[in-house]
Amino acid sequence: MPRLKLMSVLRKDPLSYGWVIFAEETYQRPTAPCPVGEDLAPADCPFCEGNEDRTPPEIRAIRPVESKPNSRGWQVRTIPNQFAVLRIEGNLERRGEGLYDMMNGVGAHEVIVETPDHYGRMSQFDTAKLRDVLWMYRERVQDLLKDKRFRYIQVFRNYGVRAGARLHHPHSQVIALPVLPRWVRDEIQHAFEYWGIKERCIFCDILEQDRKGKRLVYENDDFIVTEPFASRMPFETWIYPRVHQSEFHELADSALDSLADALRITLLTLEQALGDPHYNLIFHSAPCQPEKQYNTRRAQICDYYHWHIEIIPRVTELAGFEYGTGFYVNSVFPEKAAAQLRDHISKLIGGSPLR
Repeated sequence: MPRLKLMSVLRKDPLSYGWVIFAEETYQRPTAPCPVGEDLAPADCPFCEGNEDRTPPEIRAIRPVESKPNSRGWQVRTIPNQFAVLRIEGNLERRGEGLYDMMNGVGAHEVIVETPDHYGRMSQFDTAKLRDVLWMYRERVQDLLKDKRFRYIQVFRNYGVRAGARLHHPHSQVIALPVLPRWVRDEIQHAFEYWGIKERCIFCDILEQDRKGKRLVYENDDFIVTEPFASRMPFETWIYPRVHQSEFHELADSALDSLADALRITLLTLEQALGDPHYNLIFHSAPCQPEKQYNTRRAQICDYYHWHIEIIPRVTELAGFEYGTGFYVNSVFPEKAAAQLRDHISKLIGGSPLR
């Protein structure tokens, strides 16, 4: 008789209430290498040192005090995105057209060029270098928060063409939106509902439970790295601050090194375990202007929302079933992914990844 295949398992995400189907025998790692972005020669790359005149004037840069803006010598550089999806000029002019809603495309879209090294890789940055990049993320969010037109600020990084990267040179992006995205609204709503029942942060409860379980990947003094219970993609990995905090931009200078350490270890381990996968790195933080229904006399959004980073390796593709139903099919249980990553980290650091 033919061998019966193992039954699939469904798990429900406690944050989105969405379902994930775990079916181990569906996973096939891509066999053909795929470029990480358009690999221009450094002489032709607009992000390379010496080509500063090929980009819009810089907004902010980490550079020696004696060097001039838009010249050589920088370590991290922020510029407006030349192909911005939203632009900072103008008024929102919210309006309706029958049952449809419209507004002008007002916002901000910036590129953070992480290094002058065209062939650099975030997973290979040392802690000090990563700290500079994280400092720039935080600085840009703090600055954009001053504009009261913006409701949400998204920091993200696309690595590789499967993840949407267009250029090879290491870079991240920041987009300020005039509306609160639906997926962010849903996450906040579910956290608010949980607090209404238990008067506790759901993220803190997840951390407390996962620290005792098999989905924990790495931890240091300030951050915890885990595989979510209902991970949407194989090896999806989240980084949380240990201490409850709702806004990334409030992260203290003293914690930047710890975050750089957790991020470096995570990216390097995913690279080793999966063979340099393309990935999306996404910061989830509280909105700029929390909506009134999420603030009551008993709770503010800072009480029940917990900022975090989500890293999603793009080792499988979404297809019609996922888009049609909202279900994800994941072929790697998070417990197995965590065990594999812990093994790689133990070899990397020469000891246990857990405290």
